[in-house]
Amino acid sequence: MTVKRSLIRRTTALAAAATAALVLAACGGQGDSGSSAHGGGHDAPASASASASPSASAGRTQAANNAADTAFAKGMIPHHRQAVEMADLAATRAESAEVKELAAEIKKAQDPEIKTLSGWLTAWGEQVPAADAAQGGHGGHSMSGMMTGEEMDQLTKAGGKAFDTAFLDLMVKHHEGAVAMAKTEQADGKYQPAKDMAAAIVSSQSAEITRMNKLLGKG
Repeated sequence: MTVKRSLIRRTTALAAAATAALVLAACGGQGDSGSSAHGGGHDAPASASASASPSASAGRTQAANNAADTAFAKGMIPHHRQAVEMADLAATRAESAEVKELAAEIKKAQDPEIKTLSGWLTAWGEQVPAADAAQGGHGGHSMSGMMTGEEMDQLTKAGGKAFDTAFLDLMVKHHEGAVAMAKTEQADGKYQPAKDMAAAIVSSQSAEITRMNKLLGKG
């Protein structure tokens, strides 16, 4: 009986030890697993955040235009309209065939640009400047080279050689203003078609300034 009791005690102790070992192993496994899961959980948001960041960045890059593009379009429309108005006067008042030819080229180049600029503003949800905005500038937007109402009246009343000289003098200043506005767009704008138009304006109007100065005997 004593031997039997001793064997029972020994078997019970072994069973208890085995159970304890299993419990410890299970706890250790859970600890590792929990630690691993915690690590994974910590890493996941970081990588999610990293992947979301370029996407948000791309969204910002795709924005169509910025304030400089809008200012360029709103300023250049009345600026071009005034140049076209001056060119229309040259068709009937200029004496020089070269001045008449130049005026026709200015109108041919700037009329389509007015339509393009107006289309951009409409697409951007912006208001296109009113038709009378050419006189005295537009809404406080500084447009270098714009003629005053008085200068436009004087040009309207002029004719012959006097008109040619006044037209060329005023148009040189007008073009210089447009070139300055276009260079600002090239530097600060975001909308690529507007930047491309600005580059074309700088190139073509700079060439016309040289041409007009030669006609004035300055080049």
